[in-house]
Amino acid sequence: MPKPVEGSFPSYFSKYINLVMEDDLFAGFQQQQSTIDAYFKTIPEHKQTFAYAEGKWTLKEMLQHIIDTERIFNFRALCFARKETQNIPGFEEDDYAANSHANERSWDSLCEELALVRQSTLALFNSFNEADFLKSGSANNKPVTVLALGFMTIGHIYHHINIINERYL
Repeated sequence: MPKPVEGSFPSYFSKYINLVMEDDLFAGFQQQQSTIDAYFKTIPEHKQTFAYAEGKWTLKEMLQHIIDTERIFNFRALCFARKETQNIPGFEEDDYAANSHANERSWDSLCEELALVRQSTLALFNSFNEADFLKSGSANNKPVTVLALGFMTIGHIYHHINIINERYL
């Protein structure tokens, strides 16, 4: 499935979609798999509860945010593929992070959860047919297609890896 066209997603998310170098959704998922499998496991233990500034997330909270967001994007994709007509509400990421208990968890458990969520993501997107990818719905009062949600999922991880590399490591 090719990259989504402008207008099939909120313009804010172009910063995620533009981070995906592949022009095919499934090639993008495949290319990112090594990141899911290895990158996060390289984070040193002393950095896992580090926040680069007051009020910023720790790396554990950021990893939980990545997991939560992938689940939310998947829920939206499922809803729209099944022709949900109701607006799916947005979410306040800072509230989710504050209530995640991520800092009480082991880094390994977070990495394992991310890997499992990604397996679920792949199963979901593999279940869609071509027509499903073109379906759209409203999330946070903005239209978005199933295809765009897939690319946003991939790009969201790259976005946070860039932040980790620039501000945490």
